[in-house]
Amino acid sequence: MHMLNLGILAHVDAGKTSLTERLLHSAGVIDEIGSVDDGNTRTDTLALERQRGITIKSAVVSFPLDGVTVNLIDTPGHPDFIAEVERVLGVLDGVVLVISAVEGVQAQTRVLMRTLQRLRIPTLLFVNKIDRSGARHEAVLREISSRLTPAVVPMGTATRLGTRAARFTPSPGPAGALDVLTGHDDALLTAYVENTVTDAALRKALVAQTREALVHPVYFGSAATGAGVTALLSGIETLLPAADGNADGPVSATVFKVDRGPAGEKAAYARMFSGTLRTRDRVPFGADGAEGRITGISVFDHGTDTRADSVAAGRIARLTGLGDIRIGDAIGEPRKAYEHYFAPPTLETVVVPGPDVHRGALHLALTQLAEQDPLIGLRRDERRQETSVSLYGEVQKEVIQATLADEYGLDVTFRQTTPLCVERPVGTGQAVEFIKKDPNPFLATVGLRVDPAPVGSGVGFRLEVELGAMPYAFFKAVEDTVRETLDQGLHGWQVTDCVVTMTHSGYWPRQSHAHQGFDKSMSSTGADFRGVTPLVLIEALRRAGTRVHEPMHRFRIEAPADTLGALLPFLAGLAAVPGTTGNRDDRCVLEGTVPAARVHALEQRLPGLTRGEGELESFFAHYAPVTHGTIPERPRTDHNPLNRKEYLLNVTRRVGG
Repeated sequence: MHMLNLGILAHVDAGKTSLTERLLHSAGVIDEIGSVDDGNTRTDTLALERQRGITIKSAVVSFPLDGVTVNLIDTPGHPDFIAEVERVLGVLDGVVLVISAVEGVQAQTRVLMRTLQRLRIPTLLFVNKIDRSGARHEAVLREISSRLTPAVVPMGTATRLGTRAARFTPSPGPAGALDVLTGHDDALLTAYVENTVTDAALRKALVAQTREALVHPVYFGSAATGAGVTALLSGIETLLPAADGNADGPVSATVFKVDRGPAGEKAAYARMFSGTLRTRDRVPFGADGAEGRITGISVFDHGTDTRADSVAAGRIARLTGLGDIRIGDAIGEPRKAYEHYFAPPTLETVVVPGPDVHRGALHLALTQLAEQDPLIGLRRDERRQETSVSLYGEVQKEVIQATLADEYGLDVTFRQTTPLCVERPVGTGQAVEFIKKDPNPFLATVGLRVDPAPVGSGVGFRLEVELGAMPYAFFKAVEDTVRETLDQGLHGWQVTDCVVTMTHSGYWPRQSHAHQGFDKSMSSTGADFRGVTPLVLIEALRRAGTRVHEPMHRFRIEAPADTLGALLPFLAGLAAVPGTTGNRDDRCVLEGTVPAARVHALEQRLPGLTRGEGELESFFAHYAPVTHGTIPERPRTDHNPLNRKEYLLNVTRRVGG
């Protein structure tokens, strides 16, 4: 039987989880359809998901569809949990993107569609809620064409919209598809010119172009009443490509989710791309090629996960036994590097433990949460005994707080959310410390130069000294320490977009006294190079100078035209920079950039400024120099090489110098 790994994506509240329930019911997997409002859906298993009525973690459930077994993955719709969506994209064969017939194309819909198109993932569109008051047909099709993609093929018509009797009637053939399909098929265009096009030829072209993500069939329906779901199921079976992979080839899988069982055991959800994995197999995984033994395999079948002795290419499995596995890791032969499809978090907050919370228990709990979500970056400040977490938004903060309380019994609060800034060098600076020359206490000579690099280039490391001038391990120690030190620049923020060049090197070779062993006090070690490098690098950075840049979001506001006068002064107060304005009927469209730290305030005030009719779309755009207020400083968590005396006191004491 063929396999199809299918993702369900949508803007929050478009009816994604309700559609999942309806698909499972139509396939005969469940007898009763769960309700998001009642908190009894199959895929929202977390207590917090049931309480809030939103999907937070991706969930896998399987159902049979004639000759295809579908692994259905329900993903979050709220932008604060976009990282959960990101992890799923790389393991999918196809997607159903859900759009509300009432609200139409929304902010997250556009973000998701752009990414699906960039990754060339075959996508069907399902316009949900045609039974709801205010549901639209032609208007939503126009929105899809203008705001998502013109390459859409309506698969039928919806009637009696806004009533429980709303229905979707499939077209006998892909009506109205000729113009779209001929744009990608010269043979079909020739047949059209010669008036020899047949329904069979159109259908064949539709299947081929859908599977290549060139066109996107559109279905209308209602997850609540079941209207249009049969047609959608038919489209899933016939239009989307089945999973491929050689079950006899080398083992290759990608981990897209990690969680823990009731006893705390770690489990990895992985998509098999090649080969067959069996219980008790020893397999390499992760970037460093560590090996682990598979102790348990569960596969998804008929709405539940069942124990299995093996899992073959094309399937998704839940694996136990790989204790150090992380999201994004390859199992067996690496397929491709884990990619970020969406922007990283741009906000940060300090977790404040309650009066009875042990800090060690809190750190352990946060570490386990970070295992499940690698974009929840943890930052530990040992001196202040504080832990910071990186975030996408305020809702994510609430979820972390509730998860710590419900699953770990830990009561926490948070400090005010602040933006995650970066530093970039302003000019060129260099510094050098020579071996055993005052004031260098380390048996190492290191010289470094810092140069600015193009935006987006990250950090580069170069050598202007001969690679054979000293043992390779010492060069490696310098490079690793350079990258670690750049996590905290002159203002405490991560330094990026620069090239660090090693200009001087020197060491003392291994020395020993007669009839005695190695004399550490007379011989250079890796610790010497790791100790002196931060001092040299920070001094070079000080001479180059750095500028703090804050994250900026690009926004798009659509609101009644007569509210523009109230919007513009408020945006100016947020330090937003309006770019373009336009009018569409009696509505205005305003685009521009706004500091990430002010997006939450914009979200909160927009309804009041626009009589509840304003729509906001925002996403990370770039980093821009901080030009207003004081330059933000981030407390340091290292040994502070900005203060030489303090640094040497800490480091030499730590290494026993």
